[in-house]
Amino acid sequence: MLDFFKNWIIISTNMRHYRIWQRLNDSKPGIIALLDPDRIPDKDVYKIAHFVSECGTKAILIGTSLLKKEDFDGFVLRVKKAASCPVILFPGGSQQISRYADGIFFLSLLSGRNPEFLIGEHVKSVFLIKSYGLEVIPVGYILISSGNYTAVEYISNTRPIPRNKPEIAVAHALAGEYLGMEAIYLEAGSGAEAPVPEKVVKEVKKNLSIPLIVGGGIRKEKDARKLFDAGADFLVLGSIIESSPAKFKKIIQFVQS
Repeated sequence: MLDFFKNWIIISTNMRHYRIWQRLNDSKPGIIALLDPDRIPDKDVYKIAHFVSECGTKAILIGTSLLKKEDFDGFVLRVKKAASCPVILFPGGSQQISRYADGIFFLSLLSGRNPEFLIGEHVKSVFLIKSYGLEVIPVGYILISSGNYTAVEYISNTRPIPRNKPEIAVAHALAGEYLGMEAIYLEAGSGAEAPVPEKVVKEVKKNLSIPLIVGGGIRKEKDARKLFDAGADFLVLGSIIESSPAKFKKIIQFVQS
């Protein structure tokens, strides 16, 4: 009987840990929405979160490079109340942790050599994450040059991988997989001039056995089509939600069809 309860506890813990990420994996490919608390006014949070959720986004990420908003918890709670999909933290630092999220992308900035974003910010956040019971999803985060200087480059004090060097991106992505990451995220950056090149996505995907997420600079249906065709499992859309909700919905409909 004691062994039964021990096994039940182990199974329950594993199921709890994978409840969000496994569900997302089972539903790929898809679109993930990114909501930036520094850019969305409080009065619009519920409306926007409800809109992206109803459109059929697989999950909502919440995060920003800087975090000017004082009530981060309140922002996450408003999103959570409006959403019918998982709400996952996408933190730019250890101050972006909330008890109201379902889980957290535990991001390690593999393309940089700044120890704060490889392990430093992680150490500062672990006790809150543990006490809140957030599902932890380890993600290897890789910046790809986008043609302009992005906020994440400035804040992280790291340089992106050149767009024309897919082999460097592949090496970093494989290192992330071998370190035990559950996904690789190729990021062009918020407001990027261009998305991650298809060739980079294709080469990385060809060498990985874990899911590939791609974000930054995706503004049109044809951008999404090319990246999915190249092998992306999930695309993250952020700025377009604020600038053109109609285009966001059109991209979602394309994926669903």
